[in-house]
This record gives sequence, structure tokens and C-alpha cells, in this order.
Amino acid sequence: MPELPEVEVVRRGLDRWVSGRTIDSVEVLHPRAIRRHTAGAADFAARLTGLRIDAARRRGKYLWLPVSGGGPAAQTAAEGLAPQITTDVTHGLAVLAHLGMSGQLLVQPQDAPDEKHLRIRVRFDDTVSPPPEDAAGTELRFVDQRTFGGLSLHDTVPGDVDQLPDAIAHIARDPLDPCFDDAAFHDALRRRRTTVKRALLDQSLISGVGNIYADEALWRSRLHYERPTATLTRPRTAELLGHVREVMAAALAVGGTSFDSLYVNVNGESGYFERSLDAYGREDEPCRRCGTPIRRRPWMNRSSYFCPRCQRPPRP
Repeated sequence: MPELPEVEVVRRGLDRWVSGRTIDSVEVLHPRAIRRHTAGAADFAARLTGLRIDAARRRGKYLWLPVSGGGPAAQTAAEGLAPQITTDVTHGLAVLAHLGMSGQLLVQPQDAPDEKHLRIRVRFDDTVSPPPEDAAGTELRFVDQRTFGGLSLHDTVPGDVDQLPDAIAHIARDPLDPCFDDAAFHDALRRRRTTVKRALLDQSLISGVGNIYADEALWRSRLHYERPTATLTRPRTAELLGHVREVMAAALAVGGTSFDSLYVNVNGESGYFERSLDAYGREDEPCRRCGTPIRRRPWMNRSSYFCPRCQRPPRP
């Protein structure tokens, strides 16, 4: 699954190539790609046509495109409700992107050959507002080999400055968010009867941290993944958060982590952070700190990678 750095790379690309453009048409090529839009493909396309895409947003692993403008058909979201007839659109709407295991949002020239697993095509009317530099004649494509992902249209949380889709209102802020509350996160950890890696993957506590970057941050912090959160001191939590941010910033600098061709930015380019991983995927390779072979253990239908010397397990 893509994690925060991969999603942020895509968000930056969308902000560069599609923000400010007006939707001319939407073509749904596979029904599963809009399965969360219960009113169906025709309704999805009709509600988006004529809307302007605003600045791309992200919280944790969730990515969305706020939209504005349009006529009455644009004034309610995905629930199949009849549009409210008013003179102006008064509440926010957003297209929420679920990338799933293999979803890609690609910006391509309109005359480029269709990808084998193209699911949704969005074309723009660049006569309404000038497109970004070099973006004229391009379209947005949602490509998804495994069809676990998709796009859906949602109302936004009233008054939310980030125009957060109501479907993800329960998701916590991520550690790169300026509004993330370090002290509140520590207090929540101390109250939870859980272990540190479980807490890092709990989207109601902290969003955007997945299996790869959790293992990397824990290695840098010299913390075993089964360490009880109730034993973490405030300085220890601060150190852990610092390493989470460091790992994510390093991944962002090189475009995220790409273990196969499915993780790409909007121009089809893969990231290269996997070459710098210290723990994840390095079973039996020497720890870069002490030389002890890295170990892998099954964990919650995933794997945890750790150094048995630097990250000693908690006492029973």
C-alpha cells in the first residue's frame, strides 16, 4: 500500500498539473472504479462536469481534490440524493481518491495510448481558464490494475479549512501536518493499552504511517515493535516522532518508495527511497549500525523487520 510520502508526491503532481482547471467530461470505463459512488457512473460524471478543481489536498494516506462551481447537479455528493436547486453552490464538494494496492493518477496527453488498466478519464476545458504551464492538451487518468481503488464524490466537513471530505473526518492528522499535536499524541499513547507499532498504524491516533516507515522509524529510535506504549516517556515519544518525520522527509526528497512499477507519480516516475531503507526488506542483511543480521517476524498479516541487538524486545 502507498504510504504518506508516495501520496504526497502524487498530491504535488496533481497540484501542479490539474489544480485550477475546469472539468469538461468524465468517462468511467470500469464500474468498480466508482463503486463508492452509489448513484452510478452517469451520475458521477454529470455531477463533476463543469466544476473547477481547487488545490489538491492530503491527510495521511488520503488524497482529495476539492471542486467548486457548476450548476445544481453539482450541489450534492454521492448518496444519490436529488440536487438542491439554488442559485449558487454553498457547500463544499471533493473528489476522494482511494489508490488501494495499485491505483495511479496519471496526467497524460489526450492523444497518448490508453493504459491497459485505465478505469476513469477526466478531460478539461482549458478555454474556461488558462491551464498550468505545459498542461494544455493533457487529461487526468485513473489507472488501477487490481481495481481495489477508485474515485468518489463527497460533501466536505462544514467550515473545515482543508475542505476535508466527510467520509474521512475520523482520520487523525499526520506528523507532517503543522497542526499535528505532539503532546496530545503522547498522552493518547500513554492511555492506550497497545504496542508502539500498532499505535503508529492506528489512523485515529496518527495518519500516514504504514508498515515500511513504521519499521524504519522504530529502527532509528532503537525501539522494538512490541514495546508497550504505556512505557514511553515524553522525550522518547518526541524522539520517535522526530524519526518518523525524518524518514518521511527523506522519502519525499526522492519521490517515495517504489518496490514495483505500480507506485508512480503523476508522470509515471517511480521513487527510489527503497535504496536507503535501514530495516524494511533487509532480512539477514547486516544492521547498518551494529552489523547484526536484520530479522523478520510475521506481524498482523504483515512483516516486521528489526535489529535484535539494537531493538531489544520488551521484558515479559
